[in-house]
This record gives sequence, structure tokens and C-alpha cells, in this order.
Amino acid sequence: MRLDMTIAVTTPTGHVGSHVVRLLLQAGVRPRLLVRDPGKLDPAVRERADLRTGDLADADYLSEATTDVESLLWVVPESFTAADPLGDIIRLGLNAAAAVRANAIARVVMISSVGAERVHGVGLIDGLARNEAELGASGAALTLLRCGYFFTNLHGTGKSLKAGLLTTTMTPDAPMPWVDPRDVAEVAAVRLLAPGWTGRTVQAVHGPADLSWADVASTLGEVLGRKIRLEVLSDDELRARLRDSGMPPNTVEGMIGMTAGLREGFTPEQPRDYVTTTPTTLAAWAWENLRGL
Repeated sequence: MRLDMTIAVTTPTGHVGSHVVRLLLQAGVRPRLLVRDPGKLDPAVRERADLRTGDLADADYLSEATTDVESLLWVVPESFTAADPLGDIIRLGLNAAAAVRANAIARVVMISSVGAERVHGVGLIDGLARNEAELGASGAALTLLRCGYFFTNLHGTGKSLKAGLLTTTMTPDAPMPWVDPRDVAEVAAVRLLAPGWTGRTVQAVHGPADLSWADVASTLGEVLGRKIRLEVLSDDELRARLRDSGMPPNTVEGMIGMTAGLREGFTPEQPRDYVTTTPTTLAAWAWENLRGL
């Protein structure tokens, strides 16, 4: 490990990026943070990092901000309120690949998702697949972390969990990988700190166990001390609810496409094994993050 490496981190206030930043600082590295709103950073982080303020959608900003960078953590920011989120995700990937080529960035670690291996037919995950392809053609060594479903997505269910309800369009008894973003950050940070790797690596980050939505409802009920009823919605029922909430039509379809594309007959390309398994359980995460609901 070289402590003088220039490591750039995108979305440094996000669920993964914020923990990567802490780990890099603890390792003795001064990271370069590509951030849209520096005010969201902890003051202790701001004084220990090299800040470059701007929007990743601005190709010129991204190219300038990554000058002299050796390793880049690429995380696509959420665009769920945009009129064309899939197009936005694809354009961000084009910007990233252009910056990597322009600055001859040696190594890129990208946070992707299980399902990206399907390339098409998985809603917004199709955009991550395009990012994978663009960065793969950029000339940099590339590590793709195909992650399971983030525990933090459950933050958006707080209101329904208070009422004892959890909803999904997935098959209730079908297991799938679930993972704590902090564990994803640990895997990403180790890769970023390692100076010598080359080529293209696809590594899954699957959490400690595959969980069905029925398992999740049971675990949350134990942690919260109340029965959580699982309600399985059809795609049309979810579509109506999302539209009623004011979500733009393209975003609605992109979100529904993610679950529909992973619902029937999907098995992640990378198997669960010692390398892809991470330690934090849903129960431990929920106790820390949802206990007060």
C-alpha cells in the first residue's frame, strides 16, 4: 500500500462513499472527494480531504477533477426523480469513461449490482451495465463490485413498517443477496488501497446470507417487536402507487423493471463463497438503524 496514492471518491456522502472515505482516512490517505455539496461532509472530513466541487453530469468538471488520479471509486448517484433516469445513468458512465481515458487513470472500482450481468431487461440496472461496458473499454484496470440489495433501501419503508407492513413485487419465498453498504465500502476500500492489480475483475458482494422477503419481514418483526405483514403487489399495483406519489413515468418503469428483471429464474453470475460473503446481518443492521420505529 502506498499512502501517497491519489484516490478519488465519487458520492462521498452516500451510503458506500462515506464509509470508503473514512476507511481511506484511517489508512493514512488524503482522498480527493468529488462532491456536489461540500456542506454535507463532516467538517473533520473536509479538513482532511482534497475537495473538488461540481456535478458528475458535467463532463468537463469530471475530467478536471480527476487529473493525476491513480484510482477512482465510481458510484452512480441516484437519479430517481429525473425524467429520464436510465439516460442519465448512461450519460454519467460516458463521462466517467472519458475522464478515465483523458487522465490515464490506472484503476477503477465501480459499485454495480447483481443483475447487471443480464445487460438488458433489468430496468435502471441496465444503466449500470452500460457503465460497466464503458469503463471496461476505457483502458483502466477495472473491478466491478456487483452488490446485493442494500439494507439501506429499507429506510424508505419506515412509515409502512410502523404500521406493521412491508411490501414487495418479488416472489416472497425466493432468496436473494442482501448486503450492508458499509461492508461494500470495506471491499471497495481494500481494492482502492491495493496498487498492483490489473485487468478486469467481477466480484460479488452478497452479504452474510441470501434472504427472501418473507425472511426479511420475519427478521424486522423480531427486531421491532411487532408482527410485520408482507404484502406482495403486482407490477401494476406498484406502478399505480408510484405514479400517485408523483414519480415521473420513466422512473416508475425503471424501478419496476429492476424487480421484474430479477424476479423469475435469476441467479447471480457470481456464486456465494468465502470471497463474496460479508459479515453484517440484517438483524444487526436493523437493530442499529430501525429499532426506534
